[in-house]
Amino acid sequence: MSTRASARHPYDDAPDTADDFRTLATLPAGPERDALKDRIVEAWLPMAERLAGRFRSRGESMDDLRQVAALGLVKAVDRYDPDRGHAFESYAVPTITGEIKRHFRDHMWTLHVPRRVQDVRNRVRFALQDLSANLSGRRPTVAEIAEHANLSEEDVKVGLEALESFTALSLDAELPGSEDGYSLSDALGAPDPALDTVVDREAVKPRLAALPERERAILYMRFFDDMTQSRIAEQLGISQMHVSRLISRCCGRVREQVLRDAGQ
Repeated sequence: MSTRASARHPYDDAPDTADDFRTLATLPAGPERDALKDRIVEAWLPMAERLAGRFRSRGESMDDLRQVAALGLVKAVDRYDPDRGHAFESYAVPTITGEIKRHFRDHMWTLHVPRRVQDVRNRVRFALQDLSANLSGRRPTVAEIAEHANLSEEDVKVGLEALESFTALSLDAELPGSEDGYSLSDALGAPDPALDTVVDREAVKPRLAALPERERAILYMRFFDDMTQSRIAEQLGISQMHVSRLISRCCGRVREQVLRDAGQ
């Protein structure tokens, strides 16, 4: 297989494999075809690695980028049709580049963002870069970004929010301007124990209302006014033992009724 660089190619990593592709198109599936395809892929790997290098310093390792570019190259070799009359390089470059961009879109976001939002984010980001180069000392407005990117202002707002969603901030990260180590985790709320009693309070409310007036008054004085049994007995003119029995009987009756209602 010839791998010499053709004079019409701008890069030395673009081998002349036109004859190989024509031969590949005539071979049936089998070891001979697989071996020729592997040789073609190996010949074009330097170009794929060059394309991967364009995306360095974007948060992904070069090894991973090379693997993604190689995958795009394999797809390009599989799908290329020499009978269409186009050079393989003109077909392979967008195929490999698209594969790398899809990798960033689908695997590099910490938060899952719909594809449409990712596309809007990219258009907003490019518009911000273009407008910021021409505006002195101020940030472009939403209306300016919308006009430049040919988007609605609502889409621009979505894109601006998505700009902050590519990576997530650790809950242990110190907040900007904090001098005492205050972090996001310190701002999170905690479960309210009182919420656990809401259902219970609502369940007993109709049963308490159905009690005789004296029993309701005793329970109110004991559990809401925090009065002692002896003081309740003194106020009602009955013995403390009687107050204790009334409280126990009322609480037991209400508990049984609520549990029975829950079972039904």
